[in-house]
Amino acid sequence: MRTYLTRARLVLPEKVIHDGEVLLEDDRILEVCPEAAPRAKVVDLGGQWLLPGLVDMHCDALEKDIEPRPNVLFPLPLAIASADRRNAAAGITTVYHALSFAHGELGVRNVDLAVDIAAAVNLYRGVGLVDNRVHARYEITDSRGASRILRLLEDGILNLLSFMDHSPGQGQFKSLEAYRDYLVRTYGRTPGDAEHMAREKMDCRPGAGERVRSLALMARQRGVRIASHDDDSSSRVREMADLGASISEFPVNLGAARAALDLGLTTVFGAPNVLRGTSQSGSIRALDAVEHGAANCLCSDNYPLALLAAAFRLPQISSLDLAGCVRLVTRAPALAVGLHDRGEIHPGQRADLVAVEELGGFPYPTCTWSAGRRIYRVAQRAT
Repeated sequence: MRTYLTRARLVLPEKVIHDGEVLLEDDRILEVCPEAAPRAKVVDLGGQWLLPGLVDMHCDALEKDIEPRPNVLFPLPLAIASADRRNAAAGITTVYHALSFAHGELGVRNVDLAVDIAAAVNLYRGVGLVDNRVHARYEITDSRGASRILRLLEDGILNLLSFMDHSPGQGQFKSLEAYRDYLVRTYGRTPGDAEHMAREKMDCRPGAGERVRSLALMARQRGVRIASHDDDSSSRVREMADLGASISEFPVNLGAARAALDLGLTTVFGAPNVLRGTSQSGSIRALDAVEHGAANCLCSDNYPLALLAAAFRLPQISSLDLAGCVRLVTRAPALAVGLHDRGEIHPGQRADLVAVEELGGFPYPTCTWSAGRRIYRVAQRAT
């Protein structure tokens, strides 16, 4: 099966072609700007942008599909299907659903449910519109979660493992008060309840090192990429790199981000941070990281449409051109998680593509292809 996409503004790895064509054959890109029009089904994009499908290595949004309100849970197959369709509509063709293994912490974030969600996402991979993968976020102060993650690694269900420590006094929360206020403001906990949770985390830190080392060893043996989370110093980055981490998620300051790059780690920042112009926790702005050359990738964090919007916003507010900004949400994250077959418009690559038009100052997908299949298309607008 051949599909010929014509009259497109192609965003290639190093440049933009303003009137180009792409030929797809089955699930691959066969040619870019072929010399002669081939015999194929023609899709005229009418001057729309054509980008590689977006690769999102950290997306928490599935948690809200499962638990849209506190203690209101929806069936996992329904929630995963909802997230799958939303990602297709956002131009995301590869998504790592970030699941928190932190028992009894906040609603859906508990170990038992996280195990069930991971298994359900894994089962859905064969029938989903996009490539759905599992990113396990292990809260290192949770003694219960380690054994469950080990089993998931052994069973081949996990595709990315990150280590996070939200205990007060380091990382994202510099003090007990900062963590307590965050829980009160964001999750409606009482100050007393929030302080109890914070002290529990601090009390459970002993033993975390051994748990992390065991999980990191198993991940390396299984070929699963390892990420750190909220790195706040060069020593923290080096500690994680020594464990085998190749990704630094949301470094909280420029020094930690630069230390990660110096050690060969990929740095990841949140696309919502780009659009809002600030970090919700007071960490470094994503824009500042981009301008200092300290940001390799963007992720949607918890808002899938932010990924494409940030890629189009950055050329207006930074020194990067559109091709460089698109790389932050396509090829760079694909390489970071070990997927060399996607993330750019090039012959031989997987045919993951998204056609984009701009309306009201923001970009919106009009068509999305995953492995050559058109999985999303908007109806033609009335003129």
